[in-house]
Amino acid sequence: MATRGWQDFTAADAARHNAKLEVKAKPSKYHAVKTTVGTITFDSAAEARRYGELKVLERAGELGLLELQPRYRLTVTAPVGTVVIGEYRADFRYRTAAGDLVVEDVKGMATPLYRWKKKHTEAQYGVTIVEVR
Repeated sequence: MATRGWQDFTAADAARHNAKLEVKAKPSKYHAVKTTVGTITFDSAAEARRYGELKVLERAGELGLLELQPRYRLTVTAPVGTVVIGEYRADFRYRTAAGDLVVEDVKGMATPLYRWKKKHTEAQYGVTIVEVR
């Protein structure tokens, strides 16, 4: 098969070739491993672990209204009006027993884009994003 041109490539050649193919998943850029807890798949094991911790605190009554992946639309004021320029998605949002709103992001590596989105979200929405390592 290696000495022939592609025009002589037969269905049998294709079958042999496909049988040898192994598709390997590309590893995450920052080596995060997707982890499933129950029916929920998290982007990293650290995020899944934090979810477990938050569920324990929720059952103990120390926090409530736990949300996963809350979204914040990022906007700027321009001469033509308000323009949506992006979105920040936190990992968790909940209320403490005292009623305080907490927005959390589990981070192994804080990229420049993340730092910018965090700063913009905090300024626009008046929240403080807590980074959990």
